[in-house]
Amino acid sequence: MKFFIDTANLAQIKEAQALGVLDGVTTNPSLMAKEGIRGDEAVKKHYVDICNLVPGGDISAEVISTDFDGMVREGEALAALHPQIVVKIPMIKDGVKALKYFSERGIKTNCTLVFSAGQALLAAKAGATYVSPFIGRLDDVSYDGVQLIEQIVHIYDNYGYKTEVLAASIRHAMHIIRCAEVGADVATCPLSAITDLLKHPLTDIGLAKFLADAKGQ
Repeated sequence: MKFFIDTANLAQIKEAQALGVLDGVTTNPSLMAKEGIRGDEAVKKHYVDICNLVPGGDISAEVISTDFDGMVREGEALAALHPQIVVKIPMIKDGVKALKYFSERGIKTNCTLVFSAGQALLAAKAGATYVSPFIGRLDDVSYDGVQLIEQIVHIYDNYGYKTEVLAASIRHAMHIIRCAEVGADVATCPLSAITDLLKHPLTDIGLAKFLADAKGQ
């Protein structure tokens, strides 16, 4: 499983990269705004800064247009910023058209705001590099988001689709574990969810005992 961090915060990206387990970054306009990054040029520069922090990692950069021509224009400009950029496209009709357009031109894409297996099937048919089901938001409306991940993985395996299942809207470490159990290719998470994987009370107890015993030698 690949680990992406879902943030535009450079300090958090550096911390995740220092762990040695980071494979990429996902962002969106809300995360950019949270960091005070506004304006087209500032956003583009920030994407390049993120790419430089994660050498070789895929960095999702989201278009804000909702029409085909606008998505193509924005997506091509984003892809030109850096070889690591993955163009993030919404799951709407013109978005599916844009996925096909970029796929035919060798530009990586991430289909976002996916909430059903049918949407994921369309994204794969259109050649998306990644598909991003939002499992936390599904949990919020009393639907098992991880069950959707399992369903999509099964469908993709049936037909040999190369699109990678990127579990998004992850809220905690157990989401990561459950997604790994059902075969998600990628989990994009807040830093806290990744670092929470480190935690277990028996590890703390065992380490404390080892250190105490070492002092008594």
